[in-house]
Amino acid sequence: PCRMEFFGDEVDSIRHFDLLSQRSTDKLASLSISPARELVLSRDTLNKGLAKIEENLSKAINKSKNPRDERLKEKVWGLIESIGEDVFYKKLENYFPFFYPDKKTVLDYTDPSTLIVLDEPSRIRESFESWEQGFTEQFKALLEDREVLPGQSELFIDYGEFLSGIDRFNQLALQALPKSVPDFAPKSIYNFSSRGIPFYHGKIDVLVEDLKYWRAQKYSVILCAGNTSRAQNLVSDLFDKGIEAVYSPGMEGEVPQGQIIVLPESISLGFEYSEGKFALVSDKEIYGVGKSKKGRAAPSKKSKLDPFTDLKVGDYVVHETHGIGKYLGIETLVVNDQKRDYLNIKYRGTDRLYIPTDQVDVIQPYIGMDDKPPKLSKLGGGEWQRTKNKVRQSVQKLAMDLVELYAQREAAQGFQFSPDTPWQRQFEDMFPYQETPDQERAIEEIKRDMESSKVMDRLLCGDVGYGKTEVAIRAAFKAVMDGKQVALLSPTTLLAQQHYNTFISRFEEFPVKIQVLSRFRTPAQQREILKALKQGNIDIIIGTHRLLSKDVSFKDLGLLIVDEEQRFGVGHKETIKNLKKNVDVLTLTATPIPRTLHMSLIGIRDISIIETPPEDRLPVQTYVVEYNDALIRDAIMREVHRGGQIYFVYNRVRSMERMAERLRKLVPEAKIRMAHGQMSESVLEQVMLDFYDKKFDVLICSTIIESGLDIPNANTVIVYDADYYGLSQLYQLRGRVGRSNRLAYAYLTYRKDKILSEVAEKRLRAIKEFTEFGAGFKIAMRDLEIRGAGNILGPQQHGHMAAVGYELYCKLLDEAVKKLKGEETKETVDVTIDIKVNAYIDNDYIPLEGQKIEIYKKIAAIENLQDKYDVEEELEDRFGDIPSSVANLVDIAYIKALAGRFNIVEITHREREVTLRLADPKAIDSRVLMIILNENQNRLRYEGRRIPRLRIGLHNANPTTALAETKDILEQMQKIQDEQHK
Repeated sequence: PCRMEFFGDEVDSIRHFDLLSQRSTDKLASLSISPARELVLSRDTLNKGLAKIEENLSKAINKSKNPRDERLKEKVWGLIESIGEDVFYKKLENYFPFFYPDKKTVLDYTDPSTLIVLDEPSRIRESFESWEQGFTEQFKALLEDREVLPGQSELFIDYGEFLSGIDRFNQLALQALPKSVPDFAPKSIYNFSSRGIPFYHGKIDVLVEDLKYWRAQKYSVILCAGNTSRAQNLVSDLFDKGIEAVYSPGMEGEVPQGQIIVLPESISLGFEYSEGKFALVSDKEIYGVGKSKKGRAAPSKKSKLDPFTDLKVGDYVVHETHGIGKYLGIETLVVNDQKRDYLNIKYRGTDRLYIPTDQVDVIQPYIGMDDKPPKLSKLGGGEWQRTKNKVRQSVQKLAMDLVELYAQREAAQGFQFSPDTPWQRQFEDMFPYQETPDQERAIEEIKRDMESSKVMDRLLCGDVGYGKTEVAIRAAFKAVMDGKQVALLSPTTLLAQQHYNTFISRFEEFPVKIQVLSRFRTPAQQREILKALKQGNIDIIIGTHRLLSKDVSFKDLGLLIVDEEQRFGVGHKETIKNLKKNVDVLTLTATPIPRTLHMSLIGIRDISIIETPPEDRLPVQTYVVEYNDALIRDAIMREVHRGGQIYFVYNRVRSMERMAERLRKLVPEAKIRMAHGQMSESVLEQVMLDFYDKKFDVLICSTIIESGLDIPNANTVIVYDADYYGLSQLYQLRGRVGRSNRLAYAYLTYRKDKILSEVAEKRLRAIKEFTEFGAGFKIAMRDLEIRGAGNILGPQQHGHMAAVGYELYCKLLDEAVKKLKGEETKETVDVTIDIKVNAYIDNDYIPLEGQKIEIYKKIAAIENLQDKYDVEEELEDRFGDIPSSVANLVDIAYIKALAGRFNIVEITHREREVTLRLADPKAIDSRVLMIILNENQNRLRYEGRRIPRLRIGLHNANPTTALAETKDILEQMQKIQDEQHK
């Protein structure tokens, strides 16, 4: 790099300088600087172009009588004069079409023998179309504002011109999902069918199972351990388990077949390529992503249902003050000598908004009504405020209706159950497993509701297999102890039967009468059960919607448990609604439907959440793949080899027999049977019982297995035509496996050469993404996004939700409800910190933008010292030693959290002093103030005349010192306040 010094408009000196030290090194006599711009014009081309600009301007002005014409005229004449006088005009490229009418691109100058590689052609098309739409909208707005000339619209080539441009070249298209794409007709297709590696979470025994299989199949295997000590320990651990692996400091040449090599390297993800007999396993897959090494965390006071966000470049976002924009990525800017990262948000026209990354929580992803992109807002205009006010008025009316409904339910007098009896405690002690903290909390909340005089209406959300049934069983026992009857409503006959078996097993030591009412009972048995129920001779009745029939009556119903309410029809839901008026109701669900989720978020409905999985439970490994006989055989044989069973979900009853025959030929070693809803009750029941008793290996079935049949030995599920299912359905089907401490697999398949709709592809990608535990709420949020926020609160609210996005709509509704209830909405204290330290995440430390956003969100969410330690521990574990710029970022977030507690709104550093400005004189407890001033007499003083301030004296003017001293004072204040409140 060179540095030039000027004396007026004369060059005084030219010198090379060192980038690191910024010091000059040697002098130069001359320097050639090429014009760094796309438009290089000869005088002739320039004159012709300027003439065309004049012509276009006069046509544009003659056609309209817009008062802004003068401004356009002034702007264009300014351009013409500048160019005429050879003045550099920085926006000349915007007038490209006038100087070069023939649109030439880089493709016109490319050698015809060049290979053009297209990464995801369908995405390229989508990006083109989305960009073209955005450009057209932006250009239209600029044209109306008289900021541009009509002829400037020819600035870019369109998608059709792009296709023509690449037509003369050889092309190679790369796609994650093998599907045909419009506009491209490949001469040949190569399908490399690889699959991801499961996450072993440090459980070496589970890794050993796969290594034994790969060794038997003569695979070449590479294990990446992350560093030298881990690699050597892994070799030793595997040797103890009977697996011979070789440590190698690096890789040269091929890995021999059947050999396992361990490297001290770190990679992001591995894969298994069965055709090539090769497997590569990453350190993250072996040990899991670095997590805090502490035990189970105490329940957070924050809402557990924070909306899921996964911000990607190009996503639409909503800023409460500025409206709907488009996220363009993270940019590092130097402002007031401070290097910071900012989120770049594009608004209508040329508007841009740069949001500091420590305020990442001020934007939310836009979730609208459908897949159509929303209209971008204009910065600074009153349009967004008008839209918001219109929506606010609408939600206020809706809130009045909701609050009225809630008030009626609160006022309704229900039965007040007695506190726990010794029998209750004895019954709970007989539970053979350790309750998770969430289970204990849910049980406590339900009992509190039951022991109050109000009618309980509680939603119990928990992922599949998290122990919701045990919580319901304890509530049922409590009701029976007070002489009340309990009804459990289940969506399917098979699930009702399974609930019945579970209840019978749990209650066997106690004199509780339990019956099941479903199509597995003969008409005579049903009549007998109904009679006993009416007379009060049955304590707990379990059944399908048959329980909602008019001929069913109870002697004294006290508790209704509804399993997966969203699976019942409208008529049945109405009957349940009527029952809710005077009976305690507990609703169980694994994936809340949007309405339920929404009500939960705004506190119109009581909710309990079970988020912690049982100990030793591993997430289900999920693969989205094209249906392939070799892959299916491999998946079935892998499960059969380890003594497990397989669900094969095929939802076409008519051709199920043909599919069964196909599978029998493909895997003759496996015993295969079928189950579907059109079978007679007795045959279906027998098939399911035989499967439970491990009498055959593969069950080909329709979606009747979706609702919760629990078969712990079934640990692989294959779904045929997965693209036809809804996200919640796929989630439930996957939940059928992984019920034990063995690693389970889900293969979601679609037919060869099938063009997946964008919505189906999003669904399959989403289910693959969310393999971790507790993903049910994320699944519900993503499903909401894919299907559009849809029918949440009735058709009249659709337009309002699309106008401001789902998140902001929910917030406005929440505020309206709280206002009507007379609850105060506490404003969060916005703390401004002006200490000139570099606080950003360097690309060398975290190169991936998605990871950066994730870490910025975690840093912005720091509330206390423990949160700070957790973030620092995760950073070191995942990315290595923390650089000073990131450490400053963490400290600033922590200082903001502490300052907010004392209503400090501004922290400013000038020379050898830091000033903490308080919101009001009563912001800090007088006792805390007195003690902190007394303990820091030499460096701290308080000014409280007009604007209350605390001033910290520093021993030097270094900004790092200012940060450390501020943190020290605030921590002291927090400690004093904690002691005062003991």
